[in-house]
Amino acid sequence: MVVGVFELLFYPNLGNPQIEREIHDGRKRIDITFDNCADDGFFYRLGNDIPCRFIMVECKNYSRDIANPELDQLSGRFSPRRGQFGIAACRSIENMELFLSRCADTWNDSRGLIIPIVDDDLVHLLTLFPTRGTAAGEALLQDRYRQIALR
Repeated sequence: MVVGVFELLFYPNLGNPQIEREIHDGRKRIDITFDNCADDGFFYRLGNDIPCRFIMVECKNYSRDIANPELDQLSGRFSPRRGQFGIAACRSIENMELFLSRCADTWNDSRGLIIPIVDDDLVHLLTLFPTRGTAAGEALLQDRYRQIALR
């Protein structure tokens, strides 16, 4: 379901989704990868800061907050050739400030950029989509990026 929502919210900037993409000869997997096809906007500008040829999405269907091991798992999928940007898609995050601080730790240690998106974000973006299109999703990502990078 997440792949379809992301396709709607971020097309044409993200394309060619692949589910459970294997890397390292199958020793690791990325839940969802997208090609970064952006000619402008958030994903295009992001390429000025970090490699982001591919956008990686890890989906966590947890009833608890994502902790450091899950962040480390996602950043462990990053590389200069694949990209160093990922989205942690999860049901909810009770303490978003703590989670954004953890994402800032990863960013400040030059291990890539991870931005969280929760179910409520997706529902909100879907309600805005008919009038704002991809702009609403990109604004959310830009705002979270700012919250992480400027800590």
